Amino acid sequence: MSAYLPAEVIEEILLGLPAKSVLRFRSVCKTWYSLISNSRFAKAYLARSNQRSSPYFLFGRFEYEKEIFSLHSNPAIDDSSDFIEFDPPYDTGDIWSWTSVYKIVDFFDMEQPENPAEPPIVSDRVIINGSETPLTLTADGKLRMRERGQRCLTVEKEVLGFVTEGSKIRIRAVVEGGGAGICCVTSKGALVRKDFVFQPLTNDSLNLWSQKLRQYIDSLGRPKRLFVFVNPFGGKKSASKIFVDHVKPLFDDADVHITLHETQYQLHAKEVASSLDLFKYDGIVCVSGDGILVEVINGLLEREDWEAAIKMPIGVVPAGTGNGMVKSLLDSAGYPCTAPNAVLTIIRGHKRSLDVATILQRETKFFSILMLAWGLVADIDIESEKYRWMGSARIDFYGLQRILHLRQYNGCVSFVPAPGFETYGEPTSYPNKSTGKPDSCSPSEEESIKVRHHGYQGPNIDLENLEWRTISGPFVSVWLHNVPWGSEGTLAAPDAKFSDGYLDLIIMRDCPQLALMSLMTGLNDGSHVKSPHVTYLKVKAFVLEPGPQTKEPTKEGIIDSDGEVLARGKGTYKCDQKAPMAYDKLQIAVHQGLATLFSPL
Repeated sequence: MSAYLPAEVIEEILLGLPAKSVLRFRSVCKTWYSLISNSRFAKAYLARSNQRSSPYFLFGRFEYEKEIFSLHSNPAIDDSSDFIEFDPPYDTGDIWSWTSVYKIVDFFDMEQPENPAEPPIVSDRVIINGSETPLTLTADGKLRMRERGQRCLTVEKEVLGFVTEGSKIRIRAVVEGGGAGICCVTSKGALVRKDFVFQPLTNDSLNLWSQKLRQYIDSLGRPKRLFVFVNPFGGKKSASKIFVDHVKPLFDDADVHITLHETQYQLHAKEVASSLDLFKYDGIVCVSGDGILVEVINGLLEREDWEAAIKMPIGVVPAGTGNGMVKSLLDSAGYPCTAPNAVLTIIRGHKRSLDVATILQRETKFFSILMLAWGLVADIDIESEKYRWMGSARIDFYGLQRILHLRQYNGCVSFVPAPGFETYGEPTSYPNKSTGKPDSCSPSEEESIKVRHHGYQGPNIDLENLEWRTISGPFVSVWLHNVPWGSEGTLAAPDAKFSDGYLDLIIMRDCPQLALMSLMTGLNDGSHVKSPHVTYLKVKAFVLEPGPQTKEPTKEGIIDSDGEVLARGKGTYKCDQKAPMAYDKLQIAVHQGLATLFSPL
């Protein structure tokens, strides 16, 4: 079926298409010669002869001018026609519309997907940079404009918000490389803030655009009210500056109302989260490292209404030392781990579930979302604090010391393997008995997280009737991971998933020092798990029975969970300080998808 579009519309289409696309259009256009004989169109084309989409490159300047000349000399050609007849690739109807125009553009532009575009929500001619041009908001959230060629903004990904300024509308956006995005852009380059201003031609059009833009943005389910924790003492103590420079400006541009709360001491965020009126907010944001996020999760799970509370979406903006959770989230979508990318993730409002591990020792519970370490990794993480003045270099510096003076620990780990990992270890029964050690560093009653009958009690799993396996020491390191990245530079568990219901277990036993140095270097890209000295598997439940050092049996070790000391054994760094748990047997079980995070995917 033939379709008829105004000649000026066809001109605008062709002037915005690359050369190959023009050739494709020409092949179905029944009145191509009428089109190119139009003097206004010919002049516009010749004026762009320095561009590869112009006829100068399509046919050669001489041939094109000759073709136009011969057409103008032919009285049989009707140069005054206002409509161009062509055979479209699909039925667009007898009457032209801007929907048809953009379907044609999408089909003939070789740089665009060859799928029909969505119908428009609103479409009109507006003024952009002093020129009248078409602007369309389509049902799939593309804001298409004609400004130096075909351009569009993807509302869901690029538009933060908008504001009406008199007779104009200002679109607040983030675009890649500083320019307006080409439709369906998929690269992940650097994003910059940019405003796009357009002026509808009438007040009715202005009101319609404001209404439709607001309705579409609201339909995306974005958060409008957020409670924001800022930890001014974490990492390089830069969280407050990051909030002022990156977090607040982007939230303001997106019309997100925020309630700010600065943490003043350890476990402050947990206290606030345990009593926060969650009905006032659409989410919680942690401008910090992983520590504040862990506190918030534990606070929510202590509440009487924990089942509803733990569904509250939580966002993380990197402002700490490790930033393992936000690195894992952003890396899953291929985004760099930066504060702006993290804030944009929260603004867009996408969510994903997260496994939560319950660590249980007699009557004491702790809810972990990142990792648990015992042995080399825990020793480096905690004991290197004495070199905090060195900055991030302290990890490498102290890590080398620990490798040169390597410790090994006696002990035993038992686990319920995930499907496909049943051959690891030896069969055993559920190790459900606990033995106290009064001479170990005892846990602090004030700081421990006690079982509360009104709070979350852990996953409902019949552990005793599961198939358990066991591996005995001595061990260099035992490491459990819930997400891939332990920090921005440590890909600890490359196969870890956010909500698969399993923890990734990384075990290092007897390992030569030279091989260990190479293995630790592999933490940057996850290649360490391929080492013959590493056992890497997935587990549903886990029991750790930590023992003393092999060379100095009077000294024990440190158990580290989510970057904080969970237990300190005899003779360890700062053994006199209280810890939430004793250096003794502890059990870990996973609740699949219990928590909710703002996520780029």
